[in-house]
Amino acid sequence: MNINIKFEAKGIDWNIVSSLLGAAGLSGTEPEICKRAFLGSQATVFVFDNDKLIGVSRAISDCVKQAAIYDVAVLPEYQGMGIGRILIENITNKFPSCNFILYSNPGKEDFYRKFGFRLMKTGMAKFVKADRMQERGFTE
Repeated sequence: MNINIKFEAKGIDWNIVSSLLGAAGLSGTEPEICKRAFLGSQATVFVFDNDKLIGVSRAISDCVKQAAIYDVAVLPEYQGMGIGRILIENITNKFPSCNFILYSNPGKEDFYRKFGFRLMKTGMAKFVKADRMQERGFTE
């Protein structure tokens, strides 16, 4: 494996990002929506094996106190190889003074615990597709 990390979205193929998110079990998002979401984020991380995009993540933040991590995704065939660690460590290092929130796919919480994340007792969410998120186990 020849890992390359890129922090800018210049030259990213959004069709591949969309496919990667879907392959990793995140909600399927159209390429143009992926592009807008990543370009609108304060931090992005793209991990490549040579020229193959294998992992992505992004964060929005006020850059002082709070940050939220989204779209942490690794191609299934690369999971368990430290790519997720690269994504989380690079995103959190961008905002050293910030508290972080995120939501994970059900069953992935233990991965985030390795980085100091804990379940929130007071977290709440309002989703556009509330029924779908409830079916997937994100909400009560």
